[in-house]
Amino acid sequence: MGTDDELIDQRAMSKMLRITTKTAEAWRSRGCGPRYVKVGSLVRYRKSDIREWIRRRTVDSTSRTTSDTAA
Repeated sequence: MGTDDELIDQRAMSKMLRITTKTAEAWRSRGCGPRYVKVGSLVRYRKSDIREWIRRRTVDSTSRTTSDTAA
């Protein structure tokens, strides 16, 4: 498995995004955070999914909406 497909736990993902684990749990519950993988009862994140989630939220102007950046 390449490093971008490496599975990391919620704590490592939270550290990567500089958020609390509670925020990560809330995002997952609402479906607004990075994609995740369930391994039994464990939650894991692919680094590539986290990077893609960040990329989709990158904007170049405060006047542009998320849908504007899809092009």
